[in-house]
Amino acid sequence: MRTDERRAAIMKVLTARRQDKISNLAAEFGVTTRTIKTDIEELTLVYPLVTVRGRYGGGVKVEDWYHPGRKTLSPVQAQLLKKLATSLTGKDLQIMNSIFTDFSQF
Repeated sequence: MRTDERRAAIMKVLTARRQDKISNLAAEFGVTTRTIKTDIEELTLVYPLVTVRGRYGGGVKVEDWYHPGRKTLSPVQAQLLKKLATSLTGKDLQIMNSIFTDFSQF
């Protein structure tokens, strides 16, 4: 497996699991922990990854807001929801706003 293929696979694994230990990733990909650390360093330049220090080599996690491939609202859907939001208050309005935050591209 080439370096770029391994890094793409690491991101695929991390976006599915959301976090993992460096040692687990090294074992899974058949490389050293130093190699995984280098891969993670490079990936953090492009992706929202956070490294976590730990007693047993630490780990890496994907920021909570990052979900590649997640669907977003179309302009028509967003417009309808904005129209509906004007009639909401309290908790319902908070939930609607969280939908905009999580799924809207605007």
